[in-house]
Amino acid sequence: MTEAPLHAAAVTAAVVRPGGLWRSVEVTAVTGSTNADLLARAAVGEPEGAVLAAEQQTAGRGRLGRAWISPPRAALTFSVLLRPAAVPRARLGWLPLLAGVAVATAVRDVAAVDAQLKWPNDVLASRGKLAGILAEAAGDAVVVGVGVNVSTGPDELPPPGPGALPATSLRLEGAASPDRARLLAGILAGLERRYRTWSQVSGDTERSGLRAEYTRLCATLGRRVRVELPGGRLLDGLAAGVDADGRLLVSVPPDADLPVAAGDIVHLR
Repeated sequence: MTEAPLHAAAVTAAVVRPGGLWRSVEVTAVTGSTNADLLARAAVGEPEGAVLAAEQQTAGRGRLGRAWISPPRAALTFSVLLRPAAVPRARLGWLPLLAGVAVATAVRDVAAVDAQLKWPNDVLASRGKLAGILAEAAGDAVVVGVGVNVSTGPDELPPPGPGALPATSLRLEGAASPDRARLLAGILAGLERRYRTWSQVSGDTERSGLRAEYTRLCATLGRRVRVELPGGRLLDGLAAGVDADGRLLVSVPPDADLPVAAGDIVHLR
């Protein structure tokens, strides 16, 4: 099932203001990938603050090169261009986690769906994965892409991969009439506030309050997990925390907590 067209003017009126982070909000009918489009614009010097949404992506991407597919207008798919110059490069791993907090909070506020986070960048609801986030760096720029399943029906969702959670949508979670423009405005407002606070303290997640917010929303922390590491290695342990660089700390006694920068996480019972 598809939604009404997403109009840039409504979102622009809500989030673009003098002195604010967001300079422009554009909506295109179809493109390959909003992330790829903004990465190309970043490469020729576009400043931060651009927002690009697409009603349909023909080459949308998830983590680890996976495809992200949705029927036209059934999802909210967009990317933002940021240049976090005040944040040390090592701490940029927190940027997709920050975006996850903004997405989950807006889903809760706008759609009344009890969204949670799965490290590093999945947004969950009761039935499974509701949204995904992909951050890609190019020089001093970072493009953060977000895909939220809004009105997708059961027969339109992709089958889960081995060990992966099934996909779900806001409509399947009981949000009767999700408003994509309102949801996008809510995400952008929350992202701006958190990004500016975090940047002003050089990416310090304690002083910015980001670590506390993320911990409250993260369903991974405190659980037994299996980590599928690059190269096929497996690691089982307790998800004990997230370090200053955004890495998941996995407790495997008697060893010290092991930091995981990349990998697929499976929540164990």
